[in-house]
Amino acid sequence: MTTGEDADLWVFGYGSLMWRPGFPFLERHAARVRGFHRSLCVYSHVHRGTPERPGLVLGLDRGGSCRGVAFRVGATHAQETIAYLRAREQATAVYLERRLAARLADGRLVTALTYVVDRAHLQYAGRLDLDETLRIVRGGVGRSGANPDYVLSTAVHLVELGVHDPHLARLAAALAEDASRLPGAGSPPPVTRTG
Repeated sequence: MTTGEDADLWVFGYGSLMWRPGFPFLERHAARVRGFHRSLCVYSHVHRGTPERPGLVLGLDRGGSCRGVAFRVGATHAQETIAYLRAREQATAVYLERRLAARLADGRLVTALTYVVDRAHLQYAGRLDLDETLRIVRGGVGRSGANPDYVLSTAVHLVELGVHDPHLARLAAALAEDASRLPGAGSPPPVTRTG
């Protein structure tokens, strides 16, 4: 891979970036990174919660591997894409910007920009049990909307990618059941495709 300002940029998304990248791209592929796994391990104080009532959002945490989506951004848009991602992902500096090896579904190996959780940050939640995770997610609402919508959208898009995430699937099932119990709800509302 070439480097410098004339090089294309690869970006790896594992949460809302998968379905709402927010930047122009030339290619989109299923991809996997090793050494990190997807985890609902970040207390959200901006997008899906507040400091007083945090939500939970995804981070890449140490260990295992993660299937997500890699986007190729043309060189002419690379710097503005990095600036956009820093503004979007680093509102509270809970993530560390990294370039990781990502294996695309077609077998190519690329170096992709992504964001891993900073375990030393106060917003690092670590591994929470299902009941505690549900309690936090159910109450989270932030600048980008309700926390349950974020979890449900992520779960739907993972299924579309052919990715089985048992933890997120259990959370999504519980949240969908919550929605079906709302007064006047005959069936759970459709899952939206926004982050």
